[in-house]
Amino acid sequence: MGGVPTTTPDAARQAIRTYAALRPALQEATEGFLELLTSVLDDAGINYLSVTGRTKTVVSFAAKALREVDGEPEYADPLEEITDQIGLRVITYLGDDVRAAVDLLSDQFEVLDDRDLGQETAEKGHWGYASRHLVITPAGTPEPPHENLAGRRASVQVRTVLQHAWAEFEHDIRYKGTVPLEHSADLDRRFTLAAGLLELADREFSAIRDRLQETASDARPNADPGDPRIGTQELTTYLTGKYAEASWSRTDHYSWIAGLLLELGITSLDELDVLLDSVDGEDVHRRMGYNYPAGAVRRLDDALLAIFGEQYVALTGNAHRAAKLRGRLERLT
Repeated sequence: MGGVPTTTPDAARQAIRTYAALRPALQEATEGFLELLTSVLDDAGINYLSVTGRTKTVVSFAAKALREVDGEPEYADPLEEITDQIGLRVITYLGDDVRAAVDLLSDQFEVLDDRDLGQETAEKGHWGYASRHLVITPAGTPEPPHENLAGRRASVQVRTVLQHAWAEFEHDIRYKGTVPLEHSADLDRRFTLAAGLLELADREFSAIRDRLQETASDARPNADPGDPRIGTQELTTYLTGKYAEASWSRTDHYSWIAGLLLELGITSLDELDVLLDSVDGEDVHRRMGYNYPAGAVRRLDDALLAIFGEQYVALTGNAHRAAKLRGRLERLT
């Protein structure tokens, strides 16, 4: 940390006692941030593997608050400077999804800090820990039921599943295991090699996704005769070709929006094709004015909203998000 530390051991201990008293409220705020972040990601159609959250334990906070560097306290004001009291983590499949998630967070929250640790490592000519770290707070006054998030901050890590695997294994080995000094250099070399291989694997996975999107055909898998909805695989293939520039959405979102299509009486891709031809999808996308790359399901969601308007908002499957849909409908009308 920069500057001259001014805290004392007594002040640090007082900060620890204060944190212990505040922690129950922070736990509630953690749940609120987790619910809000998950909702924002889902609503935008961003593809992710998992979203998790935790409140820093008193023991972990104390260890940081009492930490010293060169014999001096690292934190002058632990309660203010330790920003990961509320910690969230978003795990995605691909690097493009990391960037999409970060763009979305920048659009929906106030970002107080943003560090690309993978880029920082690369600029030094090394391979190693790669993760995007942000500190966020609600933009404006949080709406119910998230009023308790006003003035709160959360630290958010966003990384791919491969970056996460490397980071977790490396942390366990270095901080939970015992590595003899004579093996540390070889261990560093092996972790560096693994980091380089995983970066290559991340790139290859992105290339595979791009190739599949570029070569999406009109081939349509056989539908399940026992299910009147458009099949998830059918819909995924269709939307990959329809919105080639859009990212993949979560698998369960394709099934969910197929249910909305069924409510509208649309049970085949031919029907959906005719319907979408009646609206200018690119114009709809421009009018929505996104500052992040919307996923394929979100693109379809917007098109259906533009076509059916209030009828779409009133669908049973949209009851949980009717207010948000009306806000988006205002942009279109």
